[in-house]
Amino acid sequence: MTSPAGILDQDRFAGPPEGRATRPFSAFEWLIAGRYLRARRKEGFISVIAGFSFLGVMLGVATLIVVMSVMNGFRQELLSKIVGVNGHIFIQPIDRPLDDYRDLTRRLDAMKGISFALPMVEGQALASSKGGPSSGVLVRGVRGEDLSRVAFIAKNIREGTLDGFDAKEGVVIGNRLAMNLGLHAGDTLTLVAPQGASTPFGTAPRIKSYTVTAIFEIGMSEFDASFVFMPLAEAQAYFNKGDEVSVIEVFLKNADAVDAAREVIDANIGRPVMLSDWRIRNQTFFNALQVERNVMFLILLLIVLVAALNIVSGLIMLVKDKAQDIAILRTMGMTRGAVMRIFLITGAAIGVVGTVTGSILGVTLAWNVEAIRTFLNRALNSNMFPAELYFLSRLPAVIDPVEVAVIVITAFVLSLLATLYPSWRAARLDPVETLRYG
Repeated sequence: MTSPAGILDQDRFAGPPEGRATRPFSAFEWLIAGRYLRARRKEGFISVIAGFSFLGVMLGVATLIVVMSVMNGFRQELLSKIVGVNGHIFIQPIDRPLDDYRDLTRRLDAMKGISFALPMVEGQALASSKGGPSSGVLVRGVRGEDLSRVAFIAKNIREGTLDGFDAKEGVVIGNRLAMNLGLHAGDTLTLVAPQGASTPFGTAPRIKSYTVTAIFEIGMSEFDASFVFMPLAEAQAYFNKGDEVSVIEVFLKNADAVDAAREVIDANIGRPVMLSDWRIRNQTFFNALQVERNVMFLILLLIVLVAALNIVSGLIMLVKDKAQDIAILRTMGMTRGAVMRIFLITGAAIGVVGTVTGSILGVTLAWNVEAIRTFLNRALNSNMFPAELYFLSRLPAVIDPVEVAVIVITAFVLSLLATLYPSWRAARLDPVETLRYG
């Protein structure tokens, strides 16, 4: 009886003694599994299937890590910018205007967990430049000291300065709005509000020009293209508000401590008010992001699943091709468990190597995703990430170690499960029948 073709060299290894089982995952089993992974010329087709299985697992894991990291970055960037500019809790009047906003602001600043309170007059207007286009904007009247405390504005001034904001009676606009209207610091911006002075012929629009004192760039196109900040006193006069504000925005020390802060405000505010928070105002938006993230995970997981099915087909073909070799090993004393472990090792090796390689590739790509985007934009001479559609001016990525671990474990489990049926089938081969009819 000859040895299994290309498997055992009887001068080097004589196999397990007859009737004695090998230790689980012994060197003998790893040796045979390694020989099966190094297919010979006539088994090239099986080797090609194994190669595609490896590539499928690798690309599936890498794609999952990159996409999940980018979606994490989207959520974190959008959340930080939306909450950082708009505040965490919003206080609006119910039965009477917020004409006592000075007293309320002082009391709110002293409450536990609150960083500062920002009284604001808010209204819509049409902005235009001399001889240029027009654009709808959201005008916010704030005090200069409060605007300087909003870090996303104060730390992202591109032109001009916030010094003397209240005294200058100018406006601070976003960079994208300035680009759309062709404005720079020192230029004149004209605002048109629908509710102006009352005349015998009806309400006339209010038109007034302001000097652009500063230009900011938050990095979120919706804000950069629509926000106009002006001194609180000027906004009160422009929108006919008298000595009152539209809303008081409360910035917390911890954005997630909204419920505790609302309880403190309710207990100490001293007047009927309507409270809302950033979770309620942006609930639909962030829920949509979460649903999209979960769906993308399931869709991309199918890539790994298809690769795992390739492992199944490849191992089934390998078992069929090595049927006589398995029969000879069984007659030499190898147990069914040992045969099953050999094919488990063979299939799992493809999944493990593919998973590890894919995780390294995915983390590397996620770390450099913005550089890759910039390179592709220049190479293809196109904008693959327009800020008008995605709200952000750059492609963010946040790698979550727990998420990466879940992806790696899931890919490994799928690869391991894919080996069970072919391995069980190999262990069930009858050596007598196989050698007789093989």
